Amino acid sequence: MDTSEMAVGLAQRAPLPGPDPLSGFRRDVAATSAKFPELGMIIYPELHLHSADDLPIDDRPAALREKAERLDSEFVAEIGRIAAEHNIWLCPGSIGEIADDGSFFNTQLLFSPAGELASTYRKMFPWRPFEPHRPGTDFVVAQTPDHGAFGLSICYDAWFPEHSRHLSWMGADAILNIVKTTSQDREQELVLARANAIVNQVYVLSVNCAEPIGRGRSIAVDPEGLVLGEAGLGEDTIIVRVDPQRVARVREVGTAGTNRVWSQFNRDDDPIPLPLYGGCLDPSRWSPGHDTP
Repeated sequence: MDTSEMAVGLAQRAPLPGPDPLSGFRRDVAATSAKFPELGMIIYPELHLHSADDLPIDDRPAALREKAERLDSEFVAEIGRIAAEHNIWLCPGSIGEIADDGSFFNTQLLFSPAGELASTYRKMFPWRPFEPHRPGTDFVVAQTPDHGAFGLSICYDAWFPEHSRHLSWMGADAILNIVKTTSQDREQELVLARANAIVNQVYVLSVNCAEPIGRGRSIAVDPEGLVLGEAGLGEDTIIVRVDPQRVARVREVGTAGTNRVWSQFNRDDDPIPLPLYGGCLDPSRWSPGHDTP
């Protein structure tokens, strides 16, 4: 498939509290699209539209569940209409999702330029014991017709190398890691963003929320681990160009023209046992582009 680069905006914003977050969200998407008309995609932070930060800490878990929506709700449909109004791929961050069985998830959404809910991903590694959500179990990579594939990732997922590795193995050209880091460890997350990009030869776009709630410092990293842009603490928008052809080129010639991590094995090499997972690393399957375990 021929693919071309796409301008992507990392919208570092403070969460939108209150009963009507979509009004402020609509205004921000419109203002961002007007300021940067070249954008094909805008990404917002984790739980951007489902904030309970204005409440006492002990009241937040119940409030987050109260705000949660089903994926077929009018709330979700309205986000799709906002994407369609501006003809962009739109990741509004994540929302609280109530599943059919009543389970409560932290779910990342990605809408197409037509306003369709193209992909959803349930956070696999909630930050326990502080987050009340149930863990998801499915890795998700969203395919676009012309601009490659985007792996979905939420905050603490980035601390588990298996997560980024699996998205890259499934064919992701870029990982959209939406974040709500309010703690002291954003400095470490910046290292992880670069490390995950380097070891998987993939773009990593890590979008944190702004102060006073979040620690900011959203970061965009290219497939060789080079920083394309980093925000400060306040509200900001980082504009980067994600180019699937660059991903392919880095994997072909190697990071810094040297390291070809996805070409490490010969197909007749022996499998490497992985006791931690009850499985093995199979050289015959060691290449990106797979969509099944």
